[in-house]
Amino acid sequence: MTEKEICTAICKAASDKKARDIVTMDMEGLMISADYFVICSANTATQVRAIADNIEEELAKLGVAFNHKEGYREGEWVLLDFGDVVAHVFMQEAREYYALEQLWGDAKLTAYED
Repeated sequence: MTEKEICTAICKAASDKKARDIVTMDMEGLMISADYFVICSANTATQVRAIADNIEEELAKLGVAFNHKEGYREGEWVLLDFGDVVAHVFMQEAREYYALEQLWGDAKLTAYED
């Protein structure tokens, strides 16, 4: 799968669990470790974990395994590293606090449309 196809699959899996404000950030040329970020929000830690679980499960069905997962136990910000694509699932307050979209303001943002 291409990186863009992986991004789309992550967005769809997040949307299926009612994630909000799903965006893809094109990080190519801005950082070495990833070409794309997918960022989304949830209302509760339980929903954050459900979204992360669904992303992991749906991508596994497509043969895409993640390299690393962080923050799952706390459920405030779960990071799923798929190599060149990294998914960030935030509780809304954490997303506003860490403000990745502003931190990486040079990245092109694309909103996910269901």
